[in-house]
Amino acid sequence: MNAEDPGRIVLLTASHRVAPGLLSWPAWQTLHAADRVHCGEQDQPQLPYLREAGITVTPGVPGAQELVDACAGGRTVVVLTGGEGNQPLTDGLARLAGSGRVHMPDLELLPGSYDLPGARLLDLVQVMDRIRLECPWTSQKTHKGLAKYAIEEAYELVEAIEDGDREELREELGDVLLQVVFHARIAEEDEEEPFSVDDVAATLVEKLIHRHPHVFGDETAETPEDVHAHWLRTKAIEKQRESVTDGVPLGQPGLALAAKLASRARTAGLDVALPSGDDIGYRLLALAVRAQEDGIDPEAALRAAGRVYRDAIRAAEGVG
Repeated sequence: MNAEDPGRIVLLTASHRVAPGLLSWPAWQTLHAADRVHCGEQDQPQLPYLREAGITVTPGVPGAQELVDACAGGRTVVVLTGGEGNQPLTDGLARLAGSGRVHMPDLELLPGSYDLPGARLLDLVQVMDRIRLECPWTSQKTHKGLAKYAIEEAYELVEAIEDGDREELREELGDVLLQVVFHARIAEEDEEEPFSVDDVAATLVEKLIHRHPHVFGDETAETPEDVHAHWLRTKAIEKQRESVTDGVPLGQPGLALAAKLASRARTAGLDVALPSGDDIGYRLLALAVRAQEDGIDPEAALRAAGRVYRDAIRAAEGVG
């Protein structure tokens, strides 16, 4: 070793969202070659695997100056931390480097594992589980008691989409996702037919693969219309539906209901005359069907007109 070589400090991060022991090859190489390995977390999930690999880990993390001194002579010291790093240590090292009085070792940040896409969903499930157990309000909720919130959050999501507000969109998508995770957590407690969020996801994955044979199978679909038609045929077979109207929720907003029925009839190649009458409902039905035929979402169109009307009312009130 060169006595004048300041050595190297390696901050090795490991995500708690990745199974312990699944470190990258550069991480294992660095750990085996290190002169010292420190870890400040007694319950660090990686520790049993490091010991099994013959790596000696010293409990605790020394201060910045002590760590710099330990690297003198060209030594390599590894500090194992969680995915968030060790902010006090890095701040201390930054102060030493900024003082200009210390011959600093090389400082390297080495990610030992990376989060996979969707990894933060694991955090969400974990947090939801704790809230369900410990929160007086959350712990008492049922599927029926939460039903209205699912509807409210869906409408708020639609509003964010129509407003074009990206930050609001991200938040509202989270609120809708919360409803799914919340209901799935409640479902785990059912004594007769329990299921978990993993069961929900597994069912969805199976459905998506089955309904996209042009992606996961040998079929072809040249247009969005081809995909939609196959989707409807598959749903009819899966659910053994007798009519194209089966599965259309009658409790949805009226214009959306009319447009959905018209879409189902048109996709099935059915020429069905509209019911006639003087009631405003029949006139709205005709307008909704015509809008759908023209490729217009009647609900969205009415909401847009409603916004203009709202702005006119606010203007009349002198509200900015």
